[in-house]
Amino acid sequence: MAKNSTVRNAFYAQSGGVTAVINASACGVIQTARKHPDRIGKLYAGRNGIIGALTEDLIDTSRESDEAIAALRHTPSGAFGSCRYKLKGLEESRAQYERLIEVFRAHNIGYFFYNGGGDSADTCLKVSQLSAALGYPVTCVHVPKTVDNDLPITDTCPGFGSVAKYVATSIREAAFDVASMCSTSTKVFILEVMGRNAGWITAACGLATSKEGEAPHILLFPELVFDEAKFLARVDETVRSKGYCVVAVSEGVKGPDGRFLAESGLRDAFGHAQLGGVAPRLAELVRGQLNYKFHWAVADYLQRSARHLASKTDVAQAYAVGKAAVELALKGHNAVMPTVVRKSTRPYKWGVGVADLSEVANVEKKMPREFITPDGFHITAKCRNYLAPLIQGEDYPPFVNGLPDYVTLRRVAVKKKLPGDFKI
Repeated sequence: MAKNSTVRNAFYAQSGGVTAVINASACGVIQTARKHPDRIGKLYAGRNGIIGALTEDLIDTSRESDEAIAALRHTPSGAFGSCRYKLKGLEESRAQYERLIEVFRAHNIGYFFYNGGGDSADTCLKVSQLSAALGYPVTCVHVPKTVDNDLPITDTCPGFGSVAKYVATSIREAAFDVASMCSTSTKVFILEVMGRNAGWITAACGLATSKEGEAPHILLFPELVFDEAKFLARVDETVRSKGYCVVAVSEGVKGPDGRFLAESGLRDAFGHAQLGGVAPRLAELVRGQLNYKFHWAVADYLQRSARHLASKTDVAQAYAVGKAAVELALKGHNAVMPTVVRKSTRPYKWGVGVADLSEVANVEKKMPREFITPDGFHITAKCRNYLAPLIQGEDYPPFVNGLPDYVTLRRVAVKKKLPGDFKI
């Protein structure tokens, strides 16, 4: 019997920093693809993200059981491996884009699902453009993901709600600790959270306050220029009136000269400045200028991998956009991204929409000024109303012997069809 020519394979890859719920999106993509064998043959995943496509290092997800794929929904991190690797413009990186198409052609791949942030949206858009120009059209759908919550159009980004829940919980618990010891010990506690240019995660720390005057007392956003004198004065005033001061700060806070306070001078694989730790920098200011005993912490990978405290809302939205990506592709949508659409805040209702990648790629959504109090040190009621629904609900993973039970996939490799090795 002749093979159905309308059946084409699909390729899925995870990109950039992983999250507590990116695998929920992978679960949505794979489970939905498996429901359409008449349109999608096999779904391959890139080992270590887009690098897997460039090097023809593909994973055959059909070799994973239904139970293993279902377990992705409660497993953190990137099950197939992610990477920080940005394909540049078509003129600069044409050979790499052509290589992607060459690999897709060799494996009869007609659908490309790229799960990531703004850089991934840009790559997805360019692949759709070049594939058409090269006579091998590929349907490309971007699956949104970023803890930074900085993608435009979508109301929120899958991955953010769980980070928001984690940092708000952590800083509330740490504040109780500091309050109990401040008379004889630590006076100032500083928590550094992610957020290079957008302060959404820092804002989420503000959810820990249930009434005015509660910790955290100071939030520092990258959208506002850091004022050292103003900061120290507020810390001193808070310690004198409350007995202690709790601060949340974005890693991307900048000084009047426009430089990151924590810039190390190094660059990451995307060309972004490598940040070296703003919390200890601020702690040294507090010690040197105010002589208060301090402690600081960096949430770092803990905030984005904390699946044990994931937001139920976030898990549901991550799965939904993965599912919607496949459905959009099968309906003929190309160069698009499924979005989260807020229908109402009280009660919170949401749905899934769609955005053109031309309106998403390389656009960064920052905190609006109206979400930050006039003094620049906290969030407004409007911001709280936006954030609060995103951390609602618990979605605990199964526990075995007191620890969360996560899945590790087999990740069986697909046999290569192209000669030689491609250098990246």
